[in-house]
Parts: sequence; C-alpha cells; structure tokens
Amino acid sequence: MSTLRDLAEEHTQLRPADIDHLHRIAGDWQLLSDMSFADLLLWAPVDADGTFLCVAQVRPTTAPTAYQDDQVGRIVGGPEVAHLEVAYRQGRIWREGDPVWYGDVPARHEAIPVRLRTADGEAGEVVAVVGRDTNLSTARTPSQLELNYLTTADDLAQMIADGTFPPPRHPGETTSAPRVGDGLVRLDANGKVTYASPNAQSAYRRLGYASHLVGEDLAALHRRLANDPLEGTDAANAVLAALRGDAPPRREIDARHATVLTRALPLMPAGVPIGALVLVRDITEVRRRDRALITKDATIREIHHRVKNNLQTVAALLRLQARRVAMPEARVALEDSVRRVASIALVHETLSMSSDEAVEFDTIVDRVASAATEVAATEVPVGMRRKGSFGVLPAEIATSLVMVLNELLLNAVEHGFPPAGDEEETAGAREPLGAGDLPSAPEVVVAAHRFRKQLHVTVTDNGRGLPAAFDAASGGNLGLQIVRALVTGELRGSIELRDASGGGTEAVLVVPLARGGEQGRSAS
Repeated sequence: MSTLRDLAEEHTQLRPADIDHLHRIAGDWQLLSDMSFADLLLWAPVDADGTFLCVAQVRPTTAPTAYQDDQVGRIVGGPEVAHLEVAYRQGRIWREGDPVWYGDVPARHEAIPVRLRTADGEAGEVVAVVGRDTNLSTARTPSQLELNYLTTADDLAQMIADGTFPPPRHPGETTSAPRVGDGLVRLDANGKVTYASPNAQSAYRRLGYASHLVGEDLAALHRRLANDPLEGTDAANAVLAALRGDAPPRREIDARHATVLTRALPLMPAGVPIGALVLVRDITEVRRRDRALITKDATIREIHHRVKNNLQTVAALLRLQARRVAMPEARVALEDSVRRVASIALVHETLSMSSDEAVEFDTIVDRVASAATEVAATEVPVGMRRKGSFGVLPAEIATSLVMVLNELLLNAVEHGFPPAGDEEETAGAREPLGAGDLPSAPEVVVAAHRFRKQLHVTVTDNGRGLPAAFDAASGGNLGLQIVRALVTGELRGSIELRDASGGGTEAVLVVPLARGGEQGRSAS
C-alpha cells in the first residue's frame, strides 16, 4: 500500500507544505478518533470536479469501526462525497444529513475541513477534508466519560478546521505519547479540573494524591506532588503554557516511586482559549525497566573495561618476557602473541565505551591497520587504505573478525613486502625479491561491503604474490592457521587466498551476519 505522501504526490496538486501538514494530522489523530468513537478518513481533492482520494485512515480503539475494508487509495466522487465537497468549498464542519449504510452497518457522516495556516499565523486555505464516520449499530445513552470525550473531540475538530491542531512537534520528541485510554483530564480556562477519567484519577493516586481531581488547580498540584521541585515546576509550566494556547513538550512527574507522563494540549476552538486537555500515562514500570537496563549496561561496560585492562596486562607481561628471551624464534612468537592480545583488547575497549553489545567497526579496522604497518618487520613503507564500511557489528563477530584482520594485514605487509634480500618465506619457497623488484607504491587495501545479510571483506596487497607451491587449503604460517580456524569456526564463514588480478595477493572473506535473526547493522 502506498504511503500518504506517495498517494498525494501521484494523484493531487497538494504542495509539500500541505502534505507535511496532513502528515502531522495523521500522526496525532488517533486521539481525535478515540474521543469521537469514530473512524477518521483523510480525503485529498483530486481535481476541481469534486473527486476525492482517501490518503489515510484510522480506526477508533474505543468503538467498533464503520469500515471493515481499508479505504486508503480509494477515489470517489459524485453524491457519495457531497458532504466532503461542502466542507472543502465552504470551509466549515458539515454535520447534516441522515445516516448512511455500509452493508449492514449504519453510519453517521461528518466532514471537517483541514486548514493550513499561513507563515504569519493567519487562517489559510482548506487543503483537505477529514471524514468522521461513526458506527451507529451500538448506539446507546453516553456516560459522563463519553460525553466529555465527545465534547473535547468537537473542540479538537474545530481546531483542525481553524488550522491550530495538531500542534507542532518539539525537536527530539518521539511519537510515543499518552493515549485517551491511559487517562484524560479536562481543564477550564483557569486551569481547574472539570473532568478526570478513572484512569487519570488512578495515575494521580500513584503519585500520592488520594482526593478527587475535579476542582483542583492542576498546575499547583503538579508542584506539590513532584519529588524534584524543578520537575514539578516544569510540569506546572507545561499546564500553564497549554492554557495560554501553546503546545508545551511532554513532561514526567516522579513522586512516591511512581512516574507519570503528561501531555498538555491547548483547547482553543475558533481561536478562543477555553482550557486545556491533559493526557496522562502511568509509566512507572517502564521507567523501572529503563533504570534496570541502564544499570545492566553500565555493568557490562565495566566488565569490558576490566577485560581490556586484563588483556593489556597480559600483553605487557608477554612483552617483558620477549625482551628477556635469547632465542629469536621465541621472541618473535611472543611479540606475535602481544599483537594478537592487543587486537582483542581493542574490541573490548570500544565496547566499554558503547551503550550496547555492538561496535562501530571501521574505527577498529583503521587502528589495527595503522598498528600493522608500525610493527611489521619490513624495510619498505607500506600504505594502508580502507574502502567501504564494515558498519556496526555485534561483539561476538567483532572480537573474532579483528583477530582475523590483524593476522591478514600483518601477513600482507611482512610476506608481500619482505625486507630486501630476505631469503626466508614462511608461506613457502620462492626466489627472493630485491627492493627494486617491488611496486613503486606498496599498498594494502581493506575493502568491505554488505550483501544479502553477509559481510564481504577483501584484503589485497600489490606485493610479491603467493609462492608457487603455496597450498591454499593447509599452507601458511601459524597466523594463517589461526585465521582459518576463526573464520570457519567462530565466524561460520569462508576464506579464500589467491593471486590478485593486478599482481599481489588477495584474501577474500565472507561472514554471515544473520544467526537466528539479523545481528549486524549497517552504519547509519
């Protein structure tokens, strides 16, 4: 199904500003639908002959729907949309007419013009119409709660017609907000409570207010209840701002180990401030879980920090031992172990600064590549370059992958560009190369891209290439054996060592990112 924007751009002459306003309405109109006990359909004019396109629809959670089938994408005209034409042309809410039938469901039609105000705040033109269609099959005498819902819904409908609802969203504010069923408080122009739903009353009882809310000054009540005076003042100021006609950001109130989220909306039909609507939601359990997660995350980061410290201690001990070993072969083996331990410590260092069990891997690769050129035993300066992005990787992949890349980079530098006159080749026997035989600009390139839930990595050098007798399945030094074990075991991937097309050596690594669900995430 096409989105609101797709439908509007394809079938209507609406401007981008008009479509943005319709998006704001669709983002907040569940509130109006629930209080109206009615379906809301957003109709955009297609042409001048009275044809309309339904670009969005919402069903009430408080009443049965009038439409079993989705109406989005439907284009209608003629007598069926006469009420929409009146609201669109005359700019007024249409409530006349007899009930209509959709199959065996009787429904009452209403049409609310959608007006977009100008940049200077003046009433602008009507750009669309909201159809409010109520299922009448379960009509009964409304309760006090339902009467307050309907009265408030009519005020909000008039504000849509005036162009003052919905209010603009504050920067950084999420779409999550209290719903009608969570709790509703209606205030008069003086800020006194005229109605509080049972759920709203329960929410304030959690905060320590046991009396009935009706007649209370809600702003003053927020100041009294909050544990933190500044928090109470912010919540009180939000109520006062709504009474002035502003749309303040959502506020939380903490009291007696309970947390209530509040959202204050001005009520000003026809531009006259008549009070405010305050939606409340008890989010005590949500905040308790948030605090538990924060504590858990802090504990995990501390563990990674300590593991990093321990690994660095192990690396330091190995480094000290290497200095005291007389045998060159033993010293080289210990130094290799130091580098391997340090590469693992690098992942844990990154995780200790991350808010979850995932790391931005590009930075780690760049640091490992830089270290490989500094410690490799070669007289030739070798450049390192990264192409593409590894993105964000889960810890269990990152830890093994950094060891693999560390080994491949060191192998590429040391064996692709050995010291001049070096007769020894760990991977196999081949005629030694002099410095003059090497490429003019020795370079190792690490490339990465994602394809079909797999990470594809290549490490390519433009050095001397693989030895003639090299066995790709089992040949190589200890480092390559570690690489094969990690790739096929921990990473459950595959690796291929081959001659690069332009000369040199190429290691091709494929690592699956999905293990019982997508674990790797692209960088954004």
